[in-house]
Amino acid sequence: MRRRDFISLIGGAATGAWPLALRAQKSAKVPRIGIIDDDAPTWDYFRQGLRDLGYIDGQNIAFEYRSGEGQPDRLATAANDLARLPVDVVVTAGSAATRAAQQATATIPIVMLSVGDPVRAGFVASLARPGGNITGNTILGTEMSAKRLQLFKEVIPALLRVAFLWNPNNLSHLAYLEEWRTVAPALDVKLILVEVRSSDQFDSAFAAMMQERPDGFLMTADTLHLSHIGWIIDFMAKNRLPAMYIVKENVIVGGLLSYGPNLPDLYRRGAEYVHKILQGTKPTDLPVEQPTKFELVINLKTAKALGLTLLATADEVIE
Repeated sequence: MRRRDFISLIGGAATGAWPLALRAQKSAKVPRIGIIDDDAPTWDYFRQGLRDLGYIDGQNIAFEYRSGEGQPDRLATAANDLARLPVDVVVTAGSAATRAAQQATATIPIVMLSVGDPVRAGFVASLARPGGNITGNTILGTEMSAKRLQLFKEVIPALLRVAFLWNPNNLSHLAYLEEWRTVAPALDVKLILVEVRSSDQFDSAFAAMMQERPDGFLMTADTLHLSHIGWIIDFMAKNRLPAMYIVKENVIVGGLLSYGPNLPDLYRRGAEYVHKILQGTKPTDLPVEQPTKFELVINLKTAKALGLTLLATADEVIE
């Protein structure tokens, strides 16, 4: 049984808690939500957010899933397919999928989740006044990228060569590069760029990375990369390479440390945007939401396995 099917069965047990307004939708048109690339586990929090608002898959809401695997041509096909159906709302995670949806439709509302820099990417006119059919939330990636590298250096002062996993298809990553190229010399750190824009590039890209002898590794919350997070964490452990992530959940499952916002909360908040749009609010009237809290999380077991004594006070320590 697929994950989304299992979730739907669980959600069905909560039908007694429907708001009256949502019960009435049973006899009306069931809204369809289009989702591109739902492989990352964080999508579960989005679906849970909708269930908490009284939406039950197959009863008063329906999902249309399309896969793009993070590749521009496939993302374009996925977005165009959803626009042709059409769906009532398209929900995307990250810049690549959001760009594909933007190019596919200028009328269907688009809710973007955890985008790094939606203004620079051209998705919205401003955070306060989106000005089109796109709204959602930002992970504030570019503003925090320099801080993340600084913290990595503070935690492990011996870092001199840091590899950065980036996706050229993710427009926000260009902003990351600009930030890190500015701050890296001041920290006496050399950046090693590791380019992965499709699933079949991981093995060769990481092998080439190790030839550059990095002593640290950074990655973002890019959806393509997160869909391979288990493989990435295993690679870091086997090669005894300290790694810093944005997502706390990566540390819970074995990553060394993370610094960033609460990603599950961004996905749950995305469900509230969908709800407001289905109730009649226009995307242009919904300001893009920003996270308010950032946390440094350390996995003590992973640190010990790497022989590291981390020089930092964490907001949370995973034993």
